[in-house]
Amino acid sequence: MSASAQPSSESADRSAGATLDKADLENFPVAPFFLPAAWRGDLMAVYGFARLVDDAGDGDLADPAGVARLLGVQAPPAPGVTLSAQAGPPSPEEVAFRLALLDGLERDLDRAFESTLSGSAAERPAHPLLRALVPLIDKHGLTPEPFRRLIEANRVDQTTTRYGSYQDLVGYCQLSADPVGRLVLAIAGVATPERIALSDAVCTALQIVEHLQDVAEDLAHGRIYLPADDLRRFGVTEADLAAPTAGPAVRDLIAFEADRARTLLDRGAPLVGTVRGRLRLLLAGFTAGGYAALAAVEAAGYDVLAQEAKPDKRRLAAKAAAIFAKGR
Repeated sequence: MSASAQPSSESADRSAGATLDKADLENFPVAPFFLPAAWRGDLMAVYGFARLVDDAGDGDLADPAGVARLLGVQAPPAPGVTLSAQAGPPSPEEVAFRLALLDGLERDLDRAFESTLSGSAAERPAHPLLRALVPLIDKHGLTPEPFRRLIEANRVDQTTTRYGSYQDLVGYCQLSADPVGRLVLAIAGVATPERIALSDAVCTALQIVEHLQDVAEDLAHGRIYLPADDLRRFGVTEADLAAPTAGPAVRDLIAFEADRARTLLDRGAPLVGTVRGRLRLLLAGFTAGGYAALAAVEAAGYDVLAQEAKPDKRRLAAKAAAIFAKGR
């Protein structure tokens, strides 16, 4: 690729900044002010990677063509092929483009790890958010696996739009959510098998809660994360999920899945009590974000179709303080 074909450094940095700005929209604080500056920077670097990968897989990149050029990926030339999320399932050409972007990001991830091993002799990552990972990898002894799992989760999103059972959904969450918690523990230097198991429960719960909040949005993009077994159990059809408001069967289904997520949160919440100081407050914030989101779903009468169930920030703060004090 010629130098003239590369997007400018300024354009790439703007695109990366737009990705990081989405941290304010999450259910939980990504890198709150009370953490040491080094921790905040490291957590935002991990968030930036995870958000970039998700946006590539969802068609939500601010500048998809620019990211494609940066990664050496060919954008689809066919007329009418969109490079950003549209109503309805993506076309085969769009899916192919998203998969190519994810492959390009994985190659850039390889460059990040090679840079750590080989220093200046290695090719630097092309994307600014991948370059930001290089110092973390060396400082915290990070491995490629959790990053690769996040990429794989988004590949799954291109080929799997329905989940047969709850266990199938949990298996997806092990790719899409659990790696983030493991990276947080690694950055804090407190990863142990016991803490990892607790963290996985919290992260899977957070992912399931997010799916409950986004039922209508996911369906608009052709995806249903509610397990098919449970749809049948409650007599809910896809047409019911496409309605402007949730009927009694849909509300009962959402309440059932919310209880499952709450059980997982309860199982993982003791993670908070295994650490001290500002890390304890951070983990309390993550966990409280899940409880606050569940409270928002409940407050909406489990009608996640008629309105966006977003957590109240005051309730989140109060819950975080309670979890911090009790350690769970």
